[in-house]
Amino acid sequence: MAMLTMPVSSEGQKSLASTLDIYVFPTAGQDSKQQSTDEASCYSWAVSNTGSDPFEVSRQAEQHAQQSASSQQQASQAGAGSGARGAFRGAAVGALIGEIADDDAGKGAAIGATAGLLRGRRLGRQEQARAQQQAQQQSQNQQQATAQQMNSFKRAFSVCLEAKGYMVK
Repeated sequence: MAMLTMPVSSEGQKSLASTLDIYVFPTAGQDSKQQSTDEASCYSWAVSNTGSDPFEVSRQAEQHAQQSASSQQQASQAGAGSGARGAFRGAAVGALIGEIADDDAGKGAAIGATAGLLRGRRLGRQEQARAQQQAQQQSQNQQQATAQQMNSFKRAFSVCLEAKGYMVK
């Protein structure tokens, strides 16, 4: 089985198209220098027509991935301390009710603290789940937008090269 290799310029560097995972084959006898010139021209044309520079889009995607990881980390911390806050509130309400009901604020506070703790933990878990879902949705939306920009650029770049007599895959 023959092995495919990336097109390289005479200086041993990958061609512009190959860095974008696009394979360009000259069909009209173009040499590597002409192909490199045509690729640069089509690159500029595609950037101006799509408004997307794939190298800038890739850089932004990396930044968004880092932000997404940070958001996921923050989402995992959402709701932290909810049980303690719930217990505190429950104890306060329980003490008040216990004092009014049977002159035993301590017993009411203990019951209220337990109920508040359970409610607080449940609300904390719900808050954490909502925060994680939101962070995940934002990440997915950004990935889709990046993919759409890259696909749009690659289509424009390919059309330009095909018009210049290259087969593009």
